[in-house]
Amino acid sequence: MPFISRIGRGNQTDASVKADTSTEIALNVVESDNREELTRGIDLVTNNHFDTDGLLSVWVLLTGPSASELRHKIIPAAEAGDFSEFPNKDAVRASIVIQGSEFTVSEDGVSSPLAIELNGGQPVTQQRAYELLLPEVRNVFLDLSRYERLWRDDWARIETALNSFASGTSRVTEYDDSGLSLVTMDATVYSDSGFKPTCHLAPYTAVAHNARGRLFLIAAEVKGGWSYRVDYPYYSWAETVVRPRIRRYDFTELIAALNRVESEKGSDTNLIGSWRADHSGLTSAIKFVSEPGKPTASHLDPSLVAGLFDQTLRTLQNG
Repeated sequence: MPFISRIGRGNQTDASVKADTSTEIALNVVESDNREELTRGIDLVTNNHFDTDGLLSVWVLLTGPSASELRHKIIPAAEAGDFSEFPNKDAVRASIVIQGSEFTVSEDGVSSPLAIELNGGQPVTQQRAYELLLPEVRNVFLDLSRYERLWRDDWARIETALNSFASGTSRVTEYDDSGLSLVTMDATVYSDSGFKPTCHLAPYTAVAHNARGRLFLIAAEVKGGWSYRVDYPYYSWAETVVRPRIRRYDFTELIAALNRVESEKGSDTNLIGSWRADHSGLTSAIKFVSEPGKPTASHLDPSLVAGLFDQTLRTLQNG
């Protein structure tokens, strides 16, 4: 059975069509002079999950060569969905329509705004999402404004975060020797109309668009101190062709050191959180959280935390 994947172990994708997103791989297949051999006469296309890139790659293979007409739109949307990148506004908006701005799959189903709307507001399983959305793909990309009601609010939050970097109220400090990006978010981005560390994921699109490092230390000033999370670049879970491979590290000793310093700095107050390894996401590394695992305020200043990360990374890289 022909196989398309971007997961490194056991990846059987033909080298001639490999790319960074499944959507681009699928386009390379249907555009190839060798597509008959690559597809081996398949008449069934399946996927093991639902998201923007997954939907679009299935749609391409089912549609065939005519899908190439939308190549310039659907690859950026797949990159926006899978890697939290900002190729352009419409790419991000289209991905919001398909998978939502904070894609989740739970017992209640997928978070796709369009699928939920088409299902009468009822929960949507991954399988049902494909059934509902495959007929809608072309419409989404040819007339995105028609779906503004589905992307408007989430896009406004992302745009606020992007604008905070453009204005300099959010900023990135690059530690070139270690590959660390210290991302200090403007406190107003975390407002009643914006992102909340306790309710939303980090504004990944704005971070990915501005940070250039191989590890992102994201700090946001909150009541009582700073909220922290640490992530690898958001594409790094995949086997990529264009984007560089990212090394993963064992931060056990660094986490212990951070907790020692945290204890010293907060000795006169009750400690309500700790630094912990975080494997809840494909690219997450460390968070500062309370006992229930919710983001909470650290006593440590971002420059101090960044210094410890920078030193550790250089040691690990040279060791």
